[in-house]
Amino acid sequence: MARARLLVTTAWAGSLWTVGMLVVPTLFRTLSDHVLVGTIAASLFDAQAWVGMACAVAMLALVGWGGDPARVRRTLLLIVLAMLACTVAFHFGLQPMMAQLRAAAGPAGVMESALRARFGLLHGVSMGIYLIQSLLAACLLFKQYAAELR
Repeated sequence: MARARLLVTTAWAGSLWTVGMLVVPTLFRTLSDHVLVGTIAASLFDAQAWVGMACAVAMLALVGWGGDPARVRRTLLLIVLAMLACTVAFHFGLQPMMAQLRAAAGPAGVMESALRARFGLLHGVSMGIYLIQSLLAACLLFKQYAAELR
């Protein structure tokens, strides 16, 4: 069970880090059409959120069935639930609001509209949540690795 959990956590953390810290920033640096890049980024974050929710469900099952001490299980469950809460807040809360602003801005893009400040605020909050989730993923990996060594 511990190795299966480690595999799921690695997939979850890897998808978070790859999309949020490698692919999307590279797209913004490489492509000049930032409206298109924003659309692609939203699709990538959407896919990553579904991966995250699937990994959370798998982790909840694996942690629940694992034979770890109660303290270890509780710590892992709290981290997984916190990561899941970040995913849900990001995907079902912030992303739809940002999408509405992008749609309302029209073809020129939200950064060229009067909605820029509101979008910037939502983007900042979403980046903060994503960073917290990414750090929690590192904690989850370290906690599991420590549990594996016991």
